[in-house]
Amino acid sequence: MEVKTSLLDNMIGVGDMVLLEPLSEDSFLENLQKRFDHNEIYTYIGSVVISMNPYRSLPIFTPDKVEEYRNRNFYELSPHIYALADEAYRSLRDQDKDQCILITGESGAGKTEASKLVMSYVAAVCGKGQEVNKVKEQLLQSNPVLEAFGNAKTVRNDNSSRFGKYMDIEFDFKGDPLGGVISNYLLEKSRVVKQPRGERNFHVFYQLLSGASDDTLRKLKLDRDFSKYNYLSLDSAAVNGLDDAANFRTVRNAMQIVGFMEDEVQSVLELVAAVLKLGNIEFKPESRCNGTDESRIKDKNDLKEMCELLGIEQSVLERAFSYRTVEAKMEKVSTTLNVAQAYYARDALAKNLYSRLFSWLVTRINESIKAQTKTRHKVMGVLDIYGFEIFEDGDNSFEQFIINYCNEKLQQIFIELTLREEQEEYVREGIEWTNIEYFNNAIICDLIENNQNGILAMLDEECLRPGTVTDETFLDKLNTVCAEHQHFESRLSKNSKFLTDHSLPHNCFRIQHYAGKVLYRVEGFVDKNNDLLYRDLSQAMYKANHSLIKQLFPEGNPAKVNLKRPPTAGFQFRASVGTLMKNLQTKNPNYIRCIKPNDKKASHIFTDSLVRHQVRYLGLMENVRVRRAGYAFRQAYEPCLERYKMLCKRTWPHWRGPAREGVEVLMTDLQVPAEEFSYGRSKIFIRNPRTLFFLEERRRQCLEDLATLIQKIYRGWKCRTQFLLLKKSQVTVAAWYRRYAQQKKYKRIKSATTVVQSYTRGWQARKLLRELKYQKRCEEAVTTIAAFWHGTQARRELRRLKEEARRKHAVAVIWAYWQGLKVRREYRKFFRANAGKKIYDFTIQRIIQKYFLNLKSTMPSMSPIDKNWPTRPYLFLDGVHTDLRRIFHLWRCKKYRSQFTEEKKAVYEEKLEASEIFKDKKALYPSSVSQPFKGDYLEISKNPKYQKLNSAVDEKVLLADVVNKINRANGKGTARIFLLTKKSVVLADQKTGQVKASVPLPDLSSVSVSTQTDGFFALRLKEGSASAVKGDFLLSSEHLIEIITKLHRVGATTADMEQLNVDISDEFLVQFKQDKVCVKFIQGVPKNGNSVSCKRKNNRLLEVSVPTTP
Repeated sequence: MEVKTSLLDNMIGVGDMVLLEPLSEDSFLENLQKRFDHNEIYTYIGSVVISMNPYRSLPIFTPDKVEEYRNRNFYELSPHIYALADEAYRSLRDQDKDQCILITGESGAGKTEASKLVMSYVAAVCGKGQEVNKVKEQLLQSNPVLEAFGNAKTVRNDNSSRFGKYMDIEFDFKGDPLGGVISNYLLEKSRVVKQPRGERNFHVFYQLLSGASDDTLRKLKLDRDFSKYNYLSLDSAAVNGLDDAANFRTVRNAMQIVGFMEDEVQSVLELVAAVLKLGNIEFKPESRCNGTDESRIKDKNDLKEMCELLGIEQSVLERAFSYRTVEAKMEKVSTTLNVAQAYYARDALAKNLYSRLFSWLVTRINESIKAQTKTRHKVMGVLDIYGFEIFEDGDNSFEQFIINYCNEKLQQIFIELTLREEQEEYVREGIEWTNIEYFNNAIICDLIENNQNGILAMLDEECLRPGTVTDETFLDKLNTVCAEHQHFESRLSKNSKFLTDHSLPHNCFRIQHYAGKVLYRVEGFVDKNNDLLYRDLSQAMYKANHSLIKQLFPEGNPAKVNLKRPPTAGFQFRASVGTLMKNLQTKNPNYIRCIKPNDKKASHIFTDSLVRHQVRYLGLMENVRVRRAGYAFRQAYEPCLERYKMLCKRTWPHWRGPAREGVEVLMTDLQVPAEEFSYGRSKIFIRNPRTLFFLEERRRQCLEDLATLIQKIYRGWKCRTQFLLLKKSQVTVAAWYRRYAQQKKYKRIKSATTVVQSYTRGWQARKLLRELKYQKRCEEAVTTIAAFWHGTQARRELRRLKEEARRKHAVAVIWAYWQGLKVRREYRKFFRANAGKKIYDFTIQRIIQKYFLNLKSTMPSMSPIDKNWPTRPYLFLDGVHTDLRRIFHLWRCKKYRSQFTEEKKAVYEEKLEASEIFKDKKALYPSSVSQPFKGDYLEISKNPKYQKLNSAVDEKVLLADVVNKINRANGKGTARIFLLTKKSVVLADQKTGQVKASVPLPDLSSVSVSTQTDGFFALRLKEGSASAVKGDFLLSSEHLIEIITKLHRVGATTADMEQLNVDISDEFLVQFKQDKVCVKFIQGVPKNGNSVSCKRKNNRLLEVSVPTTP
């Protein structure tokens, strides 16, 4: 049986703050610290996850952990971010509910890492496959690109996100990712031109200078020395734990995976380099004759290099930095810029250039990762956005104001959705809904975003009105309109209670947010909201030849001049937040609240005041109270009964009825007060955490009793087992001893019996031996006597025969001598006349006889190609020796030919014809001589795969092979089946066997091949024939020699067809439909190794690279 775990098992502190008792801010922080000290960085508030940044690696994000939390109930295991990600993914996949995961917290709290963990978990548990893995990799690799351009080192965080990011990940019906869409909010572009002390500019500047190659930096006109660039702070250029060079390589690889082209990457780097160059442009004042001040560029070298990078005329950009043109109706007024205005224009251009580049990057990534299918998608949104920001020194400006406005909206939607979810669950379970009192921050949101009297609306109105506009006039307007608002405070407002509040400076105002009071310094509000870029600079940038600049500055097009002021930063952000809120309203929310334990970025340090501050402005206590306003704990009947069934004898160990009835019996038996719980349709709801802890304490005591019982039973079983084992061992030992004793006794008896038997058998054997020896001696005596007698007779006969032989030999010798004497007497008469001729004839006869006998023993083999022949021994035999060699070779060839079958004769005839066509003309021919002509390489008649194709061809197939049909467009080959019959040539698809082309042999005019070792050949069709409509065929085959030879033979044997011409040349024309293309063969080293490659050079030339033969 599977052992099920629970959130309540082995709990350190309280895993779910809803169960915290008593509930106070101190107990809340104490519980967080206790869990943090034991490396428990995750805690729940109902379905909300609190994440503490550990500032070190923990072994809780391994693949084993992913499998542990996969497809598990949310409260089944200890709190973890994987539990929330799994719950959201399963709800999306199984219940078809769109999800969103909202990650908030201040800088350094771990929001970016939390979003990465969520995305990596979803990527790990969703489907697999080549296309799915590609989408997952692109989604994950978009993070390094956005981090490089949107993250920076701050005093709070070495990798702080300086923009808000919302990513919609789109899934199909199976839960596999299809793509995604990224939205970015409020990039901190002021960081481009100025960074606070101890902080850096965006990562990409340092990565480019540290990691780019020397050649890349030379092309971008950059130097590795950070100190040469005014926009880069030097006091924190190097950061411990950040390898900018390695990160640059990671970003380049990520851009390639996401889908950026190489020229796009180069364009992006050129714009980054241009921003650095722009910061080095400095101005000096000059006085004009009319008394006005103007500015001039000190050193134009950086301006020149920047203009070369962006393709802008130097004079155009230089004038844009010195003059400003104001258009009103039909009039244009040009004014000079002083030094301060010139620096403002330079910084405004740098900020706009970088922010627009960042927006273009987001758009470009969206083009690559968006879903390709147009069917309905399931969506999971991940929101990684800045948390509530309060600077203790009162240096809160426009950026903090709109960030906190965004968090007010998120808090508002959190309360609404949490209450709605709670109410829906009560209605679904049939529990009576109790109205929950909570602080509604809609009044604060209205103070900021109201279209008539809101702070943002008044800021826009102040920016757009004519006359002198300053931050002080804006503050005066706020003091006039918002003075009576209960959440607005100002020293100069009409409300008299703040006149003596010295904690409130005159140039500031204070707003009572849901997370506490925040003091905003009004300085810079108007300029930052205006975010103006002079039209002269926009038009100068539009004139650039750079491909990307024109896209970034469309308003600079002179043909589309728009006199209307662009929307302010506050207006744009309010519209973006409104769109985001509408998007979140349509999805099921999941929350991750990130908390930073200390400001030192160190592990094991828990700063109570810092965490208390974050708990307040994140509204976590408010979250707990909302969750506990109804029932603090709820659980389905089945796991509840499974967990507590041992507390009642009627439910232990097994309950046979429905789970709800079992829980009712259990609660009745435990005498839990009825007002402490309620029964829903599928869950039991427990009102007070004390009741749950009472059940847990009773369960713990019961488990101890059960453990004691199990120990007792186990010990008894162990003792009985030991006794039975000893008893069994004693029986076994006794049995073995008795066996041993009987075996020993049996061996003694057997040994004695063997000795008696051996003595008896020995006596019998000796007696028999004596009898046999006597018998043998008698037989040997008779044999010896007979041998001596036979020897005597034989010697007598031998002496007689020798005497008779001597007499006969003597007679023969005497007769021979007499005959010799007679012959010599007769021969003397003719000796002198005929002796020389006879001796010569005899000698010649003996030499010829010896020659033939020697020739017989040294005869060569019967192979017709064996050219060995014995050397002639004498010169006079030269003619005979040559004739005999010729006669022998003819006879040998005749014998060899007599062994041929008709098929073999045809093969040799084809080989002979191939020799006549290609010998000494094509370099491929020698390698084909030893290869037999097989003809049907595909066994088309036997292979069931080609049964349909075989039935489509009526005639007998002379040759069947796979060839490559060369495509004119790109020179690549497509596999085709090549069939040759007595009447036609057929090309068919290799996979389906479908006939693609059938050419009658009379329509062929010639065949063209090269002189080299390639397998390319062109089938030239007669002009005007029916087959010539689609043009000639350019093919490639490994059996070119055989194909051309068989085509030539079939043409020669066909009566109605002319002899097929074979054109052998390294350059020939091929007719492709209406165009003629030249096919040219060259020797070289192809890109793909030793194989032949074909490449299209232009519309009229295909070039074939053939490896150089050694």
